Amino acid sequence: MEYFKKLLELLKTEREEDLRSYLQLTESSSVAERRSNGLSWYPIAIRGSEMSRGDYLTVEIERTTHQELAHQLRFGASAVLFSNHDPKDRVEGTITHQSGNKLKITLKTDELPDWTRDGKLGIDVLFDNNSYDEMQAALKHAASSIEKTDQSRLIKILTGEGSPTFSDQIHHYEIAGLNEVQQQAVNKIVSAQELAIVHGPPGTGKTTTLVQAIKALFKQNHQQILVVAPSNTAVDLLTEKLDEEGLNVVRVGNPARVSDRLLSLTLDGKMSEHPSMKQIRAFKKQANEFKNMAHKYKRNFGRAEKEQRKALFDEAHKIMKEVGNTEQYIIDDVLGKAQVVTATLVGANHYTVRNLKFHTLVIDEAGQALEPACWIPIMKAQKVIFAGDHCQLSPTIKSNEAAKSGLSTTLLEKSIALHPESVTLLEEQYRMNKTIMGYSSKVFYENKLKAHGSVADRLLFSEDSPLAFVDTAGCGFEEKLEGTSSTNPEEAAFLFKHLTQLVATLGGHYTTETFPTIAVISPYKQQILLMKELLLNSAALQQYGERISVNTIDSFQGQERDLVYISMTRSNNEGIIGFLSDIRRMNVAMTRARKKLVVIGDSATLSRLPFYADFIDYAEENNAYQSAWEFAEL
Repeated sequence: MEYFKKLLELLKTEREEDLRSYLQLTESSSVAERRSNGLSWYPIAIRGSEMSRGDYLTVEIERTTHQELAHQLRFGASAVLFSNHDPKDRVEGTITHQSGNKLKITLKTDELPDWTRDGKLGIDVLFDNNSYDEMQAALKHAASSIEKTDQSRLIKILTGEGSPTFSDQIHHYEIAGLNEVQQQAVNKIVSAQELAIVHGPPGTGKTTTLVQAIKALFKQNHQQILVVAPSNTAVDLLTEKLDEEGLNVVRVGNPARVSDRLLSLTLDGKMSEHPSMKQIRAFKKQANEFKNMAHKYKRNFGRAEKEQRKALFDEAHKIMKEVGNTEQYIIDDVLGKAQVVTATLVGANHYTVRNLKFHTLVIDEAGQALEPACWIPIMKAQKVIFAGDHCQLSPTIKSNEAAKSGLSTTLLEKSIALHPESVTLLEEQYRMNKTIMGYSSKVFYENKLKAHGSVADRLLFSEDSPLAFVDTAGCGFEEKLEGTSSTNPEEAAFLFKHLTQLVATLGGHYTTETFPTIAVISPYKQQILLMKELLLNSAALQQYGERISVNTIDSFQGQERDLVYISMTRSNNEGIIGFLSDIRRMNVAMTRARKKLVVIGDSATLSRLPFYADFIDYAEENNAYQSAWEFAEL
């Protein structure tokens, strides 16, 4: 089918670009360069090993230095254990657990090679072929299933060849605490036969609505539900909320945040509590003993020793086969009792759940989900619920060509355009003062957003205003290019003077314990680094500790703060604004603040784009426009 053929071509383009940039980072780089790019842990120490499924060896590893560096070694990633003595000394495997500075990797071998005893060991993350293979297989599966399976109806609806239907026997689940539109969303989800969509703008209680809908779905037909999201963080949040509502939820995969509570909800956590686990531990101990005995024959070899060694290994393998069978029984038992299974999009095809089918699938944060990845879980279900906001951050795509040709358009966006009858827009928001909300509502949500009475007029203090645009035009704050990222040191310094003055004013209204939370954000990484440095060097701001944070817009998606400063950074005579033209990212930035939003930028540069010109007009209409010259004494 043409639809999937095109998607497969776009995915191929994206994979090639992703591989090209991976090779560029790794091909001729030293281990120190790979480490600073987040692709390596080096040096590492082996903390233990045990036999695991399929006669493979699982090794526990700890990174012993450079522990502060961010990295890309994640659950499910392909990686390689290597020796820095000799490039030939390497063995590949899959990361099966990662938390803090420790991880477990299952190696494609049944014993550790001799070179691992000589030190200088490290782990490199390999190119993520697995995710691309899973996406490609799902698209091919969908293309071949369009005519001949019980899923063909759902596939046709999602590709625009059919229309969704709704049951008229509506089970009304009146849910305390939901507003009218949230209740309508739950009713639509329950009555949908194939497709329902919850469009949740910032602060409208999308997660709350979704969790109640999942509860109602389970009450309706008592069938297991699969709940997925593109990021581990989003999956973790839903897992915890569903557990709080009393549902039996099992999280497949490794959570991003390691808390005892979350770990107890993972498949691994539930397996370790299973009564049959004792038997597995005993078997593994026995198998390891046989292997250790076999190793004694490593150095002095005669024929008898060779046979003895083989017999011991055979015995260990036989026991591990038994371990595999018992493990599978435990997995089936734990998953069989679950009411909800949660995973990432690609994690939905992890070997533990690969063959499971579900009646209903829920995809949260669907506005950030790459379409080919969505087809992985869709091929396990007959009905799908999308929840998200296509007016906020879109998926990360490496290839500009693939993005322009359609890969950046999500299945959520396509479905909203094709099937408006499936959509419920959550209209009441519980986060922002109405003036902070107003511009976003006008540009992105057809002026439909309403601020709930509890937040509509909230301010930092009674005489304050909720919005400020501080115009740096004519101040000579010139942007600079550092590497591929822009920075504007004078704007950053001005922002911190402005913030320090406001913090001093706030000191008269709050104690240190009740002090408002503050975020300083910018789209540019170099500007963030500069502002983090300014925060560290400010004694006046340091006293408030973690209440003041500096980070990129992307890292604040889904979060909120009392006061938000945005450093727009760009200021040049040509009016070039680079990726400030991604107005969906700016929508995220402008909707994080509860009580006050301060935007600092150069109107002469920004006004070249109608979005910013209109925002500056909006600020003027609301008496929120100021010139940086007014603060000349700062």
